[in-house]
Amino acid sequence: MQSEQQLKNAEPEFVLDIEDIRKRAREHLDKGAVTDDYQAVRKTIVKLLNDALATEIVCVLRYKRHAYMSANQGGIAGFAITKELAKHASEEQMHADRLAERIVQLGGEPDFDPASIIKRSHSQYVAGSSLREMITEDLVAERVAVEIYSKLIRYIGDKDATTRRLLEEILEQEEEHADELSDFGARLKMSGDNK
Repeated sequence: MQSEQQLKNAEPEFVLDIEDIRKRAREHLDKGAVTDDYQAVRKTIVKLLNDALATEIVCVLRYKRHAYMSANQGGIAGFAITKELAKHASEEQMHADRLAERIVQLGGEPDFDPASIIKRSHSQYVAGSSLREMITEDLVAERVAVEIYSKLIRYIGDKDATTRRLLEEILEQEEEHADELSDFGARLKMSGDNK
């Protein structure tokens, strides 16, 4: 006979009512991938993802400008980071695309309205008049993104595993961007470049 402690530690048996699952799968086909087991409030998740989408679009635009202006504004140091800034712009565009795809999967509509993008964005669009300012503004935006994505991941928790994984992947890349910008900013300071 099992002790009381062994009974408490025993894992519950994993049971599926496959017939019921198949029946429910045929219901509400218009909901696509979202089943009755989805635990988040879709409307809320779609809004949060649309705000993140706006943030990514603003980041794409800022990085694009900085990539084009870096060599002009920062000389040799600026030329050295031009490709990296262009790569960051491309990766931010991929984030935006993946967020838009997830919004559609959840039955929402991605909001690309230029009139509201800057209002919904978590980060600001700051052009920067020198290489140092551009790097600083990009790093500030990445730090904002890291904190926001971390909060979103905690908020979503287990309610929407697919969205959580997507945000975790984006967060990982945003942290890489912040680390690269921080390193470049430190080297820029060490070189004594005041531009």
